[in-house]
Formats: sequence, C-alpha cells, structure tokens
Amino acid sequence: MASAPPPPQEAVHSGRRLLSPTLFFSSSSPLRLRPSPPPPPSAHRRRSRYSRLVAASSSSSSSSAPPPPREMPWPHVLTVAGSDSGGGAGIQADIKACAALGAYCSSVVTAVTAQNTAGVQGIHVVPEEFIREQLNSVLSDMSVDVVKTGMLPSIGVVKVLCESLKKFPVKALVVDPVMVSTSGDALSESSTLSVYRDELFAMADIVTPNVKEASRLLGNVSLHTVSDMRSAAESIYKFGPKYVLVKGGDMPESSDAVDVFFDGKEFIELHGRRIKTRNTHGTGCTLASCIASELAKGAKMLHAVQVAKNFVESALHHSKDLIIGNGPQGPFDHLFKLKSPPYNVGSHQNFKPDQLFLYAVTDSGMNKKWGRSIKEAVQAAIEGGATIVQLREKDSETREFLEAAKACVEICKSSGVPLLINDRVDIALACNADGVHVGQSDMSAREVRELLGPGKIIGVSCKTPAQAQQAWNDGADYIGCGGVFPTTTKANNPTLGFEGLKTVSLASKLPVVAIGGINASNAGSVIELGLPNLMGVAYALVESQDERVDYAELHVAAEGEFAEAQRL
Repeated sequence: MASAPPPPQEAVHSGRRLLSPTLFFSSSSPLRLRPSPPPPPSAHRRRSRYSRLVAASSSSSSSSAPPPPREMPWPHVLTVAGSDSGGGAGIQADIKACAALGAYCSSVVTAVTAQNTAGVQGIHVVPEEFIREQLNSVLSDMSVDVVKTGMLPSIGVVKVLCESLKKFPVKALVVDPVMVSTSGDALSESSTLSVYRDELFAMADIVTPNVKEASRLLGNVSLHTVSDMRSAAESIYKFGPKYVLVKGGDMPESSDAVDVFFDGKEFIELHGRRIKTRNTHGTGCTLASCIASELAKGAKMLHAVQVAKNFVESALHHSKDLIIGNGPQGPFDHLFKLKSPPYNVGSHQNFKPDQLFLYAVTDSGMNKKWGRSIKEAVQAAIEGGATIVQLREKDSETREFLEAAKACVEICKSSGVPLLINDRVDIALACNADGVHVGQSDMSAREVRELLGPGKIIGVSCKTPAQAQQAWNDGADYIGCGGVFPTTTKANNPTLGFEGLKTVSLASKLPVVAIGGINASNAGSVIELGLPNLMGVAYALVESQDERVDYAELHVAAEGEFAEAQRL
C-alpha cells in the first residue's frame, strides 16, 4: 500500500492538537487562492489523524519485524483504582468522566468496596500479583497515553504500579492520593504515605490532593487558608512531581471553591463557584480523570486542570437537586451533557483554543451596505471556513436581533461552529448561544459567568497586560487583543500595533485572538510574530460584498502558506 503523505507539523496547546500558529502564514510569499474552498477544520483534523494511522500501518506492514502496538483511535486513559459498588466514585466515576470528555478508559481494579451514599461498609483488596497481571495485560497491548491512580490500598500495590510503569512508560501519570473516602472511611493503609512520597510522586506529572490529603502527606499540618494551601503545594512539590494541585473544595470558610496550582515557580489560584449540594461523592476521582483525559488529548497541564475544574463545577451545578440514596453523600451526573435543554448548558461545553483560528465577526453596518441579513452573513462566513462566529449587532431592535440570533444558532450548530454574541448576555441566554464576548466597559467575565452558568464560552477584549490578567482572574476562556491595524468597524478604537499585541499576548495566561483591521493581505504578518498564545485572527467583513469569498481567501491562504513553509 502506498504511503500516505506526511501529516502537517503539530503543536500541543490547551487541549487540542492543532497546526502550529507560527506557520500559518508567510508574508514573504504571495498569497494564492485555490480553485475551491478548504474543507471545514473538523474534516481537516479527521483527515490528519487518518493520515497518521495509514502511515503507521504502511510502515509497519513493510517491515519483517513484529508490528508495534496499534495506535488507539482515540485518547486512552488507564485508571488504577478501587471499585465503588454505589457507582459514584472509584473506577466507575473515572470511566464516566473519561467518556464524557471523549477519552477511552481502561481499568485495573485494586480493591472491591461495598459502599453506598451512607459510607463504606467493606473493602476487599485485590491480591498484588493479580493487580500486576491486570497492569501487564493493558499496558503491553493497548497503547495507554495516561495512567491515573486512585485507591492504592497498600505499600505492595504502590510498588507493583511503580514497577509496571518503569516497564511500560506512558506519556503522563496523574496521581490522586486517595486515602479517605468522602464519607470519612479509610481507603489506604497509613504506611502507604511513605511510598507515595518516596517513589510514586517522583514519577508523577501531577499530584491532586485535597486539603485533608495534603495535610496527611505533610504530617497532619493544619491547612485553613489559601496561604496554607500554597505552602502545602510547595512542600509536596519537593517530593518530585512536576505539578501539584491542592484542592480547596473542603474548606468551609471559603465562599469560592479555590484550588492552588503550583509548577515549581508560580502559584496560580483557580476560583470556581461553590455549588451547594449533597451530591459531591466522587468529585476528586472525576477531577483527576478529567485532567488525565485532557493530557491524553495533548493538552498542556494548566489547561487540562482548568477543563477538569470547569467540568466538575458544571456536573455539580446540573446535579445539585438529584436524589439518589438516603445517605449524606450522593453521586452526581457525569453525562449531563447528553440531556436536552435547558438541562444542557450549551453545545460547546469544552472550549478548544483552536476554534479561534478564523474568528468571524459580523458587522451590522456592512450587512446594511451590501443588503444582506445576519443569517446570510453567518452562512457565508461558515462556507468560507470560519471556525467561530461572533454576532455584533448595534442597530437592530431586540426582538429582531433575537429572532436572527436563533436562526444563526441553528446554522452554526449544524456546522459544529460555536456562535458568540457581542455584549448582549440577554440575547445569548434567550437564543442559547455558545457564549458571549464582552468589552472593558461591559460587565465582567465573572458576572457574565454567573448569568450564563458553567460551560459557556466567554471572551474579553483586552488592550493591556493588566486587563488580560483580570480576564484570567474572572474566569474568561480567551481574550481578543487589538486593534492590530486601524479599523473603521468600531469607533474610538486605538490601534495597538504589533508591539501592543506582543506585550499583551506574552503576558496572557489565556489563548489570544488578534482583532482589528485584519484581512488576507496582512494576517500573515500577524501570525509571523510567533506569539505562543496567539491562536487565531478575527476578521470583520468590510471590503467585499461576498463574505464567503473573503473568508475562503483568508482560510485557503493560511493553509497554503502553511504547506509551503513545511516544504521549505
């Protein structure tokens, strides 16, 4: 079988594999328009993965050596944990969490528990040699990307796991040091603390203790404040993991659910809403499994943690009134996204930064000039290759705008393209849009989140590093930075230029989309800056009557110049 062409170079960023942002455009080469518009980005990604599979198949079939393990068709997480007969935590929670985030989950059972919403009634530990046999079965055959650990009931079990991971290395190890159940029942021998600290943590990419577990790991120190959590994270980091996440959900004095993330250099506080509910059984297992799922998909660690935290918050929000069992700790619904509206927050629960690649902004003034409706403009933008659409409408009456927005939601949903509303949170709520983009004079991202609920995409326009930091603190998903070039689509909009864009992008902890005066003739010079967080360019139609042609030209030029850069 003929070999497939080599796949395009990929860069790992924030939860998705995507084309390297520094190679999309080349201003030194002329832009060319191909005869037909490119396929949608989703099709490109599918084709890229297919090409890798075909290439791997071709190379292995041409060799007489035994073929290597086949690539899994989707990201693969192996959970090494205990079984929860009540289904709320343990491997049951892990499998559901991974499935909800699009990862395959295999399992090695370390213990079988008898438990329900009232507590743990019994534990049967699986013999160590059979745990070893389970590990060998999965790791030797199934191309595991990430291993996530939960209940490791004895020193011997921890040592068996460490030996197996040395024999079968994986891309990442996520350690959730489960010692006590949510109901307060001991799940691990106290003697395992030393082997956790001395052996397992040194192999871990991230360790995710809650405050009680962090306290036990550090000799039962008192942890009552965020400052205490920072100190604990720093101390646990010295045991060897690359990252530490100390979870503060159990701190009753905090009005927010605050977690502390530490990478050895910088502390980052991750704030979330504290959901008032009894259904919190399995939150720690779920969070660690979500982190593992995102890492398996190629995410950077901080983004993986953010996605996981948002998922748990969303699941708790949707499950807060569920009644399962008579005990104090109920399970929650991992598969809430399968429910129909209004139970489902939105169609794009997991924001992917590469969706910002070609950011279309409809302009009411240009729509009037060319005699087209908002619906026609959105349809044309998508046909031209737009990967996300923002409706910016300043002239229409509210009812008229709402009806148009509802029609646009259906168009975008059928194409798998997120739809955001500029400024108007009320319109976004009424039409069930995927999110909102706000400016500095609008309500904050935190206030928008309170109104929209978890799961929606929120963007903020920023012109300074301080504004970018505030957007991060408020829980935004991305920032728009500009204007990069002079523009006539927005009055009183100062031009930042390349230096301003560079300053803000380098300071931002969030993905950045460049905005303001960008078109096919100058987008290459923006991408050529090579800014690590710059994920896309925003384009508002101002020059042409045919929006489809404008977007197609920009999209095709991007992929064409990327291919040329790869050849060079």
